Amino acid sequence: MVGANSSWLLAATLSCIVLFLPPELAAQQAAQAPSDKDSTIRVTVDSVLVPVIVRDAQGRAIGNLTKDDFQILDRGKPQKISAFTIETRAPNGSATSALTPPVNAASGAVTRPAIPALDVTSPRCTVLLFDDMHLNEGDLMRAKAVGTKLLSKPIGKREAVAVVSMSGSNSGLMQDSAKLQKAVAKLHLTNLYRSFGPQCPDVNYVEADRIINKHDGTALDVAMANYATCSNAVGLTKEIAQSTVEGAARHVLELGSQDARVSLSFIAGVVQRMKTLPGRRTLVLVSPGFLTMTPESLSEKSQILDMAAQANVTINALDARGLYTTELDASERGARSSLDLTTGAYQDYQREAGERAGNVLGELADGTGGTYFHNSNDLEGGLRQVMEGPEYLYVLELSLAGVKRDESYHALSVRVNRVGVRVQARRGYFAPKTNKKNK
Repeated sequence: MVGANSSWLLAATLSCIVLFLPPELAAQQAAQAPSDKDSTIRVTVDSVLVPVIVRDAQGRAIGNLTKDDFQILDRGKPQKISAFTIETRAPNGSATSALTPPVNAASGAVTRPAIPALDVTSPRCTVLLFDDMHLNEGDLMRAKAVGTKLLSKPIGKREAVAVVSMSGSNSGLMQDSAKLQKAVAKLHLTNLYRSFGPQCPDVNYVEADRIINKHDGTALDVAMANYATCSNAVGLTKEIAQSTVEGAARHVLELGSQDARVSLSFIAGVVQRMKTLPGRRTLVLVSPGFLTMTPESLSEKSQILDMAAQANVTINALDARGLYTTELDASERGARSSLDLTTGAYQDYQREAGERAGNVLGELADGTGGTYFHNSNDLEGGLRQVMEGPEYLYVLELSLAGVKRDESYHALSVRVNRVGVRVQARRGYFAPKTNKKNK
């Protein structure tokens, strides 16, 4: 019944994301709100938007670059930047944009655009999304503590904040700090895809991926040895052990795939619903990350990035694990059999799972021009940083006119003609099918 349960969760949680605005901002939303037809998210088939942040050695965003300072490589091949936009943001979250000025016909040079004036009257809407489906109890407690402390300060007159969880709780957008703190205090773990207590066979997602998808013989041998140890079965044959382990691995892969699908679909739903909000829109994801190892997950992440770019939503992410270590503590199980101990397989699986779980946070943040705060125990400072976001954001447009529409993944890289800078940018996209109606 996994499919039925996940469908119920997805339908219920997405239906809850009705982001009610406070009275001060409701009038502006009504004036700016598109029709029902316009509010449908459509991923363009003509171009890909690539948000980029460029930081100096001190981590400060750089805001005086031009189109000529950038180069986009699609699968390692340089591509033409068809459009270029600079967004300048104030600490209070306001934003303005400046398009690339026309090229001077005589010199062929592009005049450096002046940094646009800040519009301090623009409202700012922030959704704090707590990932209660993947956080463990200790990390959730710490995240709630720093969230409560940060929300103890008054919300600005032109700001609104919502506290939302992956399991569906939603405070609605508001400016009442006390109510927002209460919403944080009510957060609790959701155990839809978690496994608790001893399992036999005990197979995790990374291990299952190696056994079934990568046909790793060593991983299969270790899992079979672990099963023989935990089952204490008399007369257990190799064939029965292999069949049992592979069956468990397939089940774990299905659960992991469902988990990634539901999680990414939920995030996409929040981004889509934020499209109609006025002013600056920021989604802050507080999460330990989760594994997105299937081809479908790559496609779903690419679609979220397209949605966010078109909806002008920035995704910032806070890795709530803090200073993450792959070393096992006393509360965690170690090797499950002598073969497991000899190969160090369990430690290897834990390390890989921990490292790969955070990838989705970095991808969503980098791909939307957001900030990814990780590998630090200063969660309070990190949450404050991701609530603010970068001061300068560049949006590069890549034409798909010469790209084969085969739905394959295209890795992107962005280069900047500056020394000693760090570039955050979208990492890739899926080439969408051509819309025949638009031909």
